[in-house]
Amino acid sequence: MRWRGDRDAVTPPVKQRGAKHRSGLVALVLDCQVESLDIAIDFWSQALHRGVASRDQDGDGKYGEIETSDDEPYLLLQRVDHEPRAHLDLQTDDLDAEVARLEALGATRVKFIKRWWVMQAPTGHRFCVVRQQPNKPGLPQNAWT
Repeated sequence: MRWRGDRDAVTPPVKQRGAKHRSGLVALVLDCQVESLDIAIDFWSQALHRGVASRDQDGDGKYGEIETSDDEPYLLLQRVDHEPRAHLDLQTDDLDAEVARLEALGATRVKFIKRWWVMQAPTGHRFCVVRQQPNKPGLPQNAWT
C-alpha cells in the first residue's frame, strides 16, 4: 500500500532525546465487507466524482484508493471480513513516540500489522498509526515533545 509502505514512507531523521515528533491525520479508510473492491471503488469514485488512483495497491485485492488532492487526506478502501466501518489513519515521523503518546491519552494497542499499529480509542473506535507519508506535504501536523 503506497500510504503505508516502506518504499514510499519518509525515513525520519535521527532524533535526539527530548526532541519533538510530529503527527496528524493522513487518511480516511472505508472498510468494505465485499468479495471484490471494484464495487466499492466504482461507487465511491462516482459518488464523489473522483478518479481512481489505484484499484489494487498491493496486488492482493485488499486495498484501493480514490484520487484526492495533495492538501486532502487519502481516501482508501480496504476489503475486510468484519462489518463495514470507517477509520482514521494518523501519520507520524516517530511511530513509537506517537503510540506511547496515544496510550497515555487512554488508547490501547490492538495489533501490529506490517508496518503500522491498529489502536483503539477509549471510545471504542479503531484507528491506525502509520509512518509519515511523502505524498501529502500539505496536510497539517502537530508537534509533540
